[in-house]
Amino acid sequence: MDWIVAPDHDGRALPDVLPSLLAAMGTPGFTDTVGFPACRNAAVLLVDGLGWDLLRTHAADAPFLASLATGAPVKVGFPTTTATSITSLGTGSAAGEHGVVGYTFAEPSGGLLHPLSWGTHSSPNASASRRSLLHDWPPESAQPRATVLERAVEAGVDVRIAVPREFKGTGLTRAALRGGEFRGVGAMGDLAAELLTALAAPGPALCYGYHGHLDGLGHGHGPGSLPWRMQLSQIDALVANLASKLPDSAVLAVVADHGMVAVDPADTLDADTEPALQHGVRLIGGEGRARHVYAEPGAGDDVLAAWREAIGRRGVVVTGEQAIDDGWFGPVISGPVRPRIGDVIAVMRESAVVRSAVEPAESSLRGQHGSLTAAEQYVPLLVAQG
Repeated sequence: MDWIVAPDHDGRALPDVLPSLLAAMGTPGFTDTVGFPACRNAAVLLVDGLGWDLLRTHAADAPFLASLATGAPVKVGFPTTTATSITSLGTGSAAGEHGVVGYTFAEPSGGLLHPLSWGTHSSPNASASRRSLLHDWPPESAQPRATVLERAVEAGVDVRIAVPREFKGTGLTRAALRGGEFRGVGAMGDLAAELLTALAAPGPALCYGYHGHLDGLGHGHGPGSLPWRMQLSQIDALVANLASKLPDSAVLAVVADHGMVAVDPADTLDADTEPALQHGVRLIGGEGRARHVYAEPGAGDDVLAAWREAIGRRGVVVTGEQAIDDGWFGPVISGPVRPRIGDVIAVMRESAVVRSAVEPAESSLRGQHGSLTAAEQYVPLLVAQG
């Protein structure tokens, strides 16, 4: 398993970014374990899907970003998926503590939660694809830890969140990013304006911004495709423009939530058509490259053996307990989080385990993520200073 990059908990990973920036701003109660320059105001721009390997491979398409890539990358934690990583960033903790343990995972009523929509995940026999769980399982109950943004506000920081306006009040925003002033944006222009406005505030001010189009093009066309590269060039111009306008004593940090790898949809395993992957299985959560498999009572050993045989050398299949013991979900697993983790965890080195009936759109994606390969785990941490 030399291809597995286990998450680090050494103070320089994705959960450490916001606390470290706040410490660099001189905010009481926070410690800088990353090494940011001292500043009055700071902004974090998260570029969804910008992996370290992808940036290095396509440096010619992003010369300014590449010029900032002088330090080591950071690890995002497991699984390498947006909902988990944004919650790790927003809470300053790993999945085992904050509880958003995957693209989908077991929820208390017996189904699967899809945290990006905060609704139930569909099944082949479901009469409706998804049902909101905002009332039945509020995000503040599923993820009760104080966010870094809430702590910053309590410490007197002017905190702002510049994200797509449709994210206002969503379950994931409430779980991961509650506490700041919501500033909805619609395009690169107002995203840039919100970041610069916060950085020019009297201070202390912290602004979180999100850009998601690179990830979408990577999923649809493949990472490194021409559409993906053209979008990367646009992001490079955005960051270069921001850096040229940074006020004195302001810091802009660019980071990502995961990398991405190319997957051929014709060369995947299909859990919805392979009986061996269904026998003794109660639920299949996660996503194609990182599956939570929940076994029927007493069937755990059989499920483990069947999934190991089916996946073979394409990946690694372990028990949930082994994944926990190996630190994949972080150094601490809170009590309410353990039932959300599968009895069996399948992570892929190559290809994916898709679900053609339940997840038809996801099953056709040419770019995927979630696993523990270096291409998915390592992301850049790029810093520009005014």
